[in-house]
Amino acid sequence: MTDRLSATDAAFLYAEDAGSPMHVGGVVILGPDGPDGAEFQYSDIVDLIESRLSLVPRYRQKVRFVPGRLARPVWVDDEDFDLTYHVRRSAVPKPGTDAELDELVGRLISRPLDRTRPLWEVYVIEGLTGGRIALVNKTHHAMVDRIGAVDVAAAILDVNRRPRDLPDQPWIPNPEPSDIDLVVDAVADLTTRPTEVVDVLRFAALDVRETLTKVVSTASNVLRVLWRTVNRAPRSLLNDAKSGQRRFATVRADLQDFKAIRRAHGGSVNDVILTVITGALRSWLLSRAEVVTAHTVVRAMVPVSVRPGAAEDGSAVASYLIDLPVAEPNPAMRLHQVSFAMGGHLESGRQVAADSLVELGRFAPPTLHALGARVAGQLSRRMYNVLITNVPGPQVPLYAAGFPVEAMFPVAPLALGQALAVSCTSYDGGVYFGVTADREAIPDVAEFAVQIHEAVDELLSTIPHEKGSPANHPRRRGRSRSS
Repeated sequence: MTDRLSATDAAFLYAEDAGSPMHVGGVVILGPDGPDGAEFQYSDIVDLIESRLSLVPRYRQKVRFVPGRLARPVWVDDEDFDLTYHVRRSAVPKPGTDAELDELVGRLISRPLDRTRPLWEVYVIEGLTGGRIALVNKTHHAMVDRIGAVDVAAAILDVNRRPRDLPDQPWIPNPEPSDIDLVVDAVADLTTRPTEVVDVLRFAALDVRETLTKVVSTASNVLRVLWRTVNRAPRSLLNDAKSGQRRFATVRADLQDFKAIRRAHGGSVNDVILTVITGALRSWLLSRAEVVTAHTVVRAMVPVSVRPGAAEDGSAVASYLIDLPVAEPNPAMRLHQVSFAMGGHLESGRQVAADSLVELGRFAPPTLHALGARVAGQLSRRMYNVLITNVPGPQVPLYAAGFPVEAMFPVAPLALGQALAVSCTSYDGGVYFGVTADREAIPDVAEFAVQIHEAVDELLSTIPHEKGSPANHPRRRGRSRSS
């Protein structure tokens, strides 16, 4: 049976070019304390990933395009699968600093994945200070479907130092289909669904109406969401991407700081994180000598989990458009404004599902997917200035090949025209930010990382202290200014 890519996954492939690599990823830092005092070996990670590939069968498959683009591409087994091609060894000059690692990560995430092979890579980076190791993973959007597929970076993590044992599952690849086989299957699919070709024009308008209806969870909000969709986001340097090259910066913070701010001012930890990023954006704009008036805002696309444990149809995640109050000088008021905006979205169900925009081409012939995906990319550029993602992570220590995970930084992709994306995850009492930036548009991304630290401290300074308590928040002392 043909395993054909979904319309959304195919759109990500068609939209990709050298200037817009369509992969997501992350950086995991492992401590030097191996099991029984063992030193780290590159082969440890190779062997671990090999033992876990049965959990992610897609990672042994590659994409084959149908001749003539008669149908969407298909997944096929890679008969020449070479694990060491995907798990690569690299290093920074000893003693490698976090800044040097960030620079290397920026270069790695700038490179598109090899489409002739399975669409993922893991880099094992050695040479970091203190004997630490970094694992940098890249996975194409087409590999990460809406059903919550497990990523290889998650599959290799364990809650115990001793890696969990999995039964051996020998892999025997299915023979790769020929071009003739792909064409025959494509014609068969089109025969069973003739409306995709014959009625494309007649159904196009209907499909658009259906998609826009799905954009909102209640019919009463359709007009408001449509207005946001066609109304341009404010003009900003953040929509001035100049190249496909990337810069990357990391920020570490203390989860207790964010909880203390939430207790003092209300809202949620997610609200505090958004407010911190808002404060950093304000400082960054002012440092660029940008005019910040009382009406200046930065519009963010913020994916939020709205239905934990929902059915596996992608409905558990919605993307909200939030106007961040970068003009507000008071950090506490900034937090209240963000909380009010997020609360209004969550209560009313006003959300813009990113997948819905791509699915405008669901009934169209696959040859139109390239144009449709590029139109969706242009539309997203009009809708928002910056992407902000926040995913709560496990609050227990994790291990990879017996080595403790000290930190995990997410890597967000940049959509066409976007110059900045900020991702955040919490893990074992820490909050970890990954900042992705266009290399030419935002050369000072390291300064933006420092401004995130400063925004946290600014909010901490607003917490009222009881009589007799120290004037400064205890967690502010000794905070590192480097990533």
